[in-house]
Amino acid sequence: MKNVYTIGEALIDFIPHEIGVPIHEVVSFKKMPGGAPANVAAAVAKLGGKSSFIGQVGEDHFGYFLKDTLAETGVDVTYMFHTKEANTALAFVALKEDGEREFVFYRKPSADMLLHIEDVKEIQFKKDDMLHFCSVDLIEADVKYAHEEAIRNIKEAQGLVFFDPNVRKNLWEDLNAYQKTIQSFLPYADVLKISEDELSFITGIENEEEAIQSLLQEPNELLILTKGKDGVSFYTKNEKVDVPGFSVKAIDTTGAGDSFIGAFLYQFSMMEKAIAELTADELLEMGRFANAVAALVTTSEGAIHALPTKEDVKEFLKQQ
Repeated sequence: MKNVYTIGEALIDFIPHEIGVPIHEVVSFKKMPGGAPANVAAAVAKLGGKSSFIGQVGEDHFGYFLKDTLAETGVDVTYMFHTKEANTALAFVALKEDGEREFVFYRKPSADMLLHIEDVKEIQFKKDDMLHFCSVDLIEADVKYAHEEAIRNIKEAQGLVFFDPNVRKNLWEDLNAYQKTIQSFLPYADVLKISEDELSFITGIENEEEAIQSLLQEPNELLILTKGKDGVSFYTKNEKVDVPGFSVKAIDTTGAGDSFIGAFLYQFSMMEKAIAELTADELLEMGRFANAVAALVTTSEGAIHALPTKEDVKEFLKQQ
């Protein structure tokens, strides 16, 4: 079994008790563990895979709650550090009737932003290990350079790099700088996962097909384009594989994309082959499984607490 490392933010998602109202009108919130890289690591572990989270939280109750939650889910938290220099990041969420979200973040700075190069230098990546990262922690701070160090080290170990930009525009004052930063990290990715609504921002190209073609010029071996309830398309250098999604009553879409890529990483971690060797039939099967995981996550509140087990997924697929 290959090890899946994720690096970046772990934070508290405050989920509203009221649905369908703007965030400034929400009266009360419920505390939930979150942060995209933490969600991905948890998804891998919950399904039965091997995962490790690399990141930093505050020396506070929220930080220890997150660390305990990941550990209880089965994630290795050896490289999850604490600092007294900043608090654990918080995100307040408003939910629309269809489960879509509105975010307000508190992180100026937050503990995750202070993760240092020295914190990741000693991680002993092995051949075929995988490293997953997003763009939230690619801001101009210590954590960006910790990402670069981890990426460099896993590449030297002949591991694989997975990049899911997971765009959060409200965290960047300069959107042009944000776009350029994401673009500068694209060449590092062996596998690139992008949602349909992020295409034009990331590429700077409005036409969807032209945007996709521009990403296929990158050195990545696989492009994963997620489409929410409409499923996913896999693009290799030679073919496209479309996988339809599942229709469910969505309550909260928080963590759906993270659980999708976590499910994909889990499946690939169990296989003895390279990304380029995946067949169309295998991508179809992996996409269907990952779509099922994401669909199930949207039927409950929160991200990590909503993650299904492998048995839950199998039962869901039997009913489709």
